[in-house]
Amino acid sequence: MNVTICSRKAAEELLRTDALSHTAVISFCDPPSTDRPAPTPPLDYTGAAARVFTVAVRDLDLSVLPDVGLTYDTYLLEADALAAFIYQARADGLDILCQCEYGQSRSAACAAAILEHFDSTGISIFADYRYYPNQVVYHKIMDALTRHGLNEQHHAKKL
Repeated sequence: MNVTICSRKAAEELLRTDALSHTAVISFCDPPSTDRPAPTPPLDYTGAAARVFTVAVRDLDLSVLPDVGLTYDTYLLEADALAAFIYQARADGLDILCQCEYGQSRSAACAAAILEHFDSTGISIFADYRYYPNQVVYHKIMDALTRHGLNEQHHAKKL
């Protein structure tokens, strides 16, 4: 399973090719908000990617969450569903493309969590000067992947 990070601009270029036909895409975008202008709509991967999981979540640090009425527990509520999506993509032999607006923070955090969880190589993303992985996104996805993995192990033992 290859895990790739890209920006919206790079993803738009990929959409003009058939490069995503064997790829599960995780697309991060900004949600609607009363204190900000309307966000750019998520990219439409219909017919291009094998499957897509869109996550509307702002790129926030832990210290800022209370300022927008969130906590660690209420931020990125889709984490468990995203973990199931990642596990299924891996089981199906798909590559994973993590995409956000600039390809530096949310998508990098997601890729780092996937690589760390499955291959113990997530540090490579943190060590790469091109990326600034969002710590909250990283930990939320790592926690969800760990829970999902433990649930699968528990279920397998019952069988």
